[in-house]
Amino acid sequence: MYVEEVDVLIIGAGPSGCVAAGYLEQQDVRIKVIEKSKFPRLVVGESLIPRVMDHFDEAGLLPALQAQNFEKKPGARFIRGEVISIFDFGDKFGEGWNWTWQVPRADFDYIMTQELQRRHVDIAFETAVTAIEFDGTDSLTTIQDKEGNRSQIKAKFVIDASGYGRVLPRLLHLDKPSELNPHSAIFSHVKDINRPEGIEGTQISFDVLDREVWLWVIPFSNGVTSLGIVAHTDFIEQLKGDKGTAEALKRAIKLSDFYVKRFANTDFEFEPVHLKNYSAAVSKMFGDGFALTGNSAEFLDPVFSSGVCFATESGILSAKLAYRQLQGEKVNWQMEYADYMERGINVFTSYVKEWYTGNLQTLFFHRPENLDVKRKICAVLAGYVWNEENPFVKKHDRVIRTLAYMLENN
Repeated sequence: MYVEEVDVLIIGAGPSGCVAAGYLEQQDVRIKVIEKSKFPRLVVGESLIPRVMDHFDEAGLLPALQAQNFEKKPGARFIRGEVISIFDFGDKFGEGWNWTWQVPRADFDYIMTQELQRRHVDIAFETAVTAIEFDGTDSLTTIQDKEGNRSQIKAKFVIDASGYGRVLPRLLHLDKPSELNPHSAIFSHVKDINRPEGIEGTQISFDVLDREVWLWVIPFSNGVTSLGIVAHTDFIEQLKGDKGTAEALKRAIKLSDFYVKRFANTDFEFEPVHLKNYSAAVSKMFGDGFALTGNSAEFLDPVFSSGVCFATESGILSAKLAYRQLQGEKVNWQMEYADYMERGINVFTSYVKEWYTGNLQTLFFHRPENLDVKRKICAVLAGYVWNEENPFVKKHDRVIRTLAYMLENN
């Protein structure tokens, strides 16, 4: 069997794998990327947050992405009945990017892989990892292409950026239950033929239909809009019944007073996809010779669009640490990687939990607004969840609950 030798093997060519590959290519590291799918391919995670822009820039991918004219996302709108809360990334606590994009991920991810291939990064599409063995930090990975041809890759380090494929968690038995309640989603795309002119037509929005039920509306620059319903898994199953996902999403749209006229009679571009019990976790984020990044490690909830942010944050960080290790440095993976990532994950976990308890919704929709509180929350929504100068980061586990209690009992 043919055996190829590289310094770093990257499993997955989504945002996490691409930023890792982009960074390592700039350091002249021998890398290979294995991707099970054929690109372009459909995937969820279409709403980005500003923190990701730092990672695309550092990986040298930003110019190629900017050239595509994706829809700019300067903030996000949350709707509950007649009350609307708009967060402007340009008016937040602390420094950082004040905009990002909302993107059809099929196109977005494809552009990144094309740019990496232009830079001579070896990406093997339609190729699956079937086995892996570790000898200290060295590894031997068996792969199989679409024709059934098998080969092996020797690597000094492996970055698992396989997303929902969760390759290493599956092969190494690292999966564990998420601490979040079970939620599910159904989504599709529509040609937005009734799109209003101006900001109303392009504004990304989250329409809260009930405490644990919300509709996402993500307009793209190509005239297509992503629509999705998120709720407790039991509610999604009831909505779907025996009619299927298309009927379920149509029913969800009819529940939205704000969007029913715009989308009630539009056809779906593809059969709506059902993402059931999407939250995921692992027992550890690294081991001798490997690191788990993005959704292959943790996925929380789509409500604050944190998925791609954690993917690129962990992708670029794992690449930097792997490079240092290849240079002979001693890397404290627990402190520099796992503990660091967990701090950010814990912040967003608190916000997701408090969203579904209703406490965070109390802060979003209370009138009059407290603009200082709003700016600090906005920094979290922008992805700057490691800035502990922000009290809404440092005290994430109690500040939301405390303020909600004060507002409700004032």
